[in-house]
Amino acid sequence: MILYKLICKDCKNSFDSWFSSSKEYEKLKKKKLLNCHVCDSLNVQKTLMSPNLLRSKHNNKIDNQDLKNKEIKKIILENQNFIKKNFDYVGENFTYEARSVHYNNKKASRGVYGTASKKDLKELNEEGIKVQVIPWVKNIIN
Repeated sequence: MILYKLICKDCKNSFDSWFSSSKEYEKLKKKKLLNCHVCDSLNVQKTLMSPNLLRSKHNNKIDNQDLKNKEIKKIILENQNFIKKNFDYVGENFTYEARSVHYNNKKASRGVYGTASKKDLKELNEEGIKVQVIPWVKNIIN
């Protein structure tokens, strides 16, 4: 079996296809039995492909990076859950609420989180109000 990367010269769609041999590919091409599954064109050709090796150092680096990314995402999600449980969500009123907490010492608050523009965050920092930008991801781990 051999895997070829094919490209439709009409719609530029690229796709992979298996053949029993290179001769089989040529035979099907000659009989005009190879077509694009997107536009149904017969103008399909092989493209250059790199050989498929079992495990290269490059693939291991990619796998390691994927594991690191999943671990980082897991940590971010744990932090998000902590914030959701221990802080009050104020949405786009974050700037107002942060000032209220800072300037009104009598106001008891668990802390707040929400959204703010870069300009608002800069102004809060200039006023001495400590704020932190935290990455926020969807609760999906692949």
